[in-house]
Amino acid sequence: MPAEKTDTLVVGAGQAGIAMSEHLSAHGIAHVVLERDRIAERWRTSRWDSLVANGPAWHDRFPNRDYDDPDHDAFIPKEAVADYFVDYVDQINAPVRCGVEVEQVTRRRAGGGFDVKTTGGDFEVQHIVAATGAFQDPVMPALVPPADGLMQIHSNAYRNPAQLPKGAVMVVGAGSSGAQIAEELMNAGRQVYLSVGPHDRPPRAYRGRDFCWWLGVLGKWDMQTPGPGTEHVTIAVSGANGGRTVDFRRFAAQGMQLVGRTQAFREGQLHFADDLRANIAKGDANHLSLLDEADAYIERLGLDLPPDPEERKRWPDPACLTQPIRMLDLAEAGVTSIIWATGFSCDYSWLQVDTFDANGKPIHARGVSKEPGIYFLGLPWQSRRGSSFIWGVWHDAKFVADHIATQHSYLTYRPSQQSQSEDTVNKVATG
Repeated sequence: MPAEKTDTLVVGAGQAGIAMSEHLSAHGIAHVVLERDRIAERWRTSRWDSLVANGPAWHDRFPNRDYDDPDHDAFIPKEAVADYFVDYVDQINAPVRCGVEVEQVTRRRAGGGFDVKTTGGDFEVQHIVAATGAFQDPVMPALVPPADGLMQIHSNAYRNPAQLPKGAVMVVGAGSSGAQIAEELMNAGRQVYLSVGPHDRPPRAYRGRDFCWWLGVLGKWDMQTPGPGTEHVTIAVSGANGGRTVDFRRFAAQGMQLVGRTQAFREGQLHFADDLRANIAKGDANHLSLLDEADAYIERLGLDLPPDPEERKRWPDPACLTQPIRMLDLAEAGVTSIIWATGFSCDYSWLQVDTFDANGKPIHARGVSKEPGIYFLGLPWQSRRGSSFIWGVWHDAKFVADHIATQHSYLTYRPSQQSQSEDTVNKVATG
């Protein structure tokens, strides 16, 4: 069958692809959005059962639609977030086709644009927007070899405590996912060991305002690059159970065992770096610095926001912090499960163009790649700190759509008749 022709092909119908479709439609640019699964599939099947959005409903949304939940300060359950995007597709009449996977994109030899092979037929397009984001392939270090009686899964495969065999659980990674999963397991009565690396630990709320509000008024969502030395620092924040500040000392007081970064495995024993105290201290410093900035902001603007001394209180240092565990024999500790909350890598193997570095990461500026006609969307820090959040990707999509529209204006340019006539006269005069 002949290839289907359209101007722009958007790959992925999650929050990035849907936002992209809205802005392309606003420019009148013909496009198709392809999704290999269902709309917002990863919200449904790559998250644990109890997950809620990490930001309140008033914040974690697109500007042109609220959630159906009348409580705008609520943390929306994952299924409701997925439903929100399905409804948004209907609202903007986005041309989404589900169950179609893009297999290969190559530049056309003649006429410009790209040839695209998919499981639903071929396309000829002028622009490609890779809206698959950066959280594609789970990273699960091959540190601990498979063993009978030891279950190992990535956090994206965790669903609930009943899924795991009886026994203690080792959670590696203490960002938002690792911290929330570890707390859920602890509350379910499991003995939990949590491997804590460098992290930011903002308050869930302070002086009557959610931390999302504070990052907004303090200009932190608009930071364009991570601070020096913080490129690999995760953020520990949670909206679970109505939202509460993640406090690792509180976890320890309730029975969780904290350890440093997981470094090695030898003869049934996990070995940890001697960095737990430093990591906890840096998280505390991040927490207190935001409180100090918030207090200064309130004083400078004369705002009537109530004091919040509880947020500055600190739990006592637990024994696992003052006498860190450097080695753990899994069998002796009764550990039967390891959950690797160790992030994701990207896979753009289907995109066969020259705009990737040696590690396979996109080379781009605010989503505009060095390969003309190729764009990326949904990447962390794509334009600012907020880029990988729902509202942030909406604004990044507008920038990318505006760039495509601008390119259209250049490509459709034709010299005026007067200029053409002058060119003809000049050619005749010069013989």
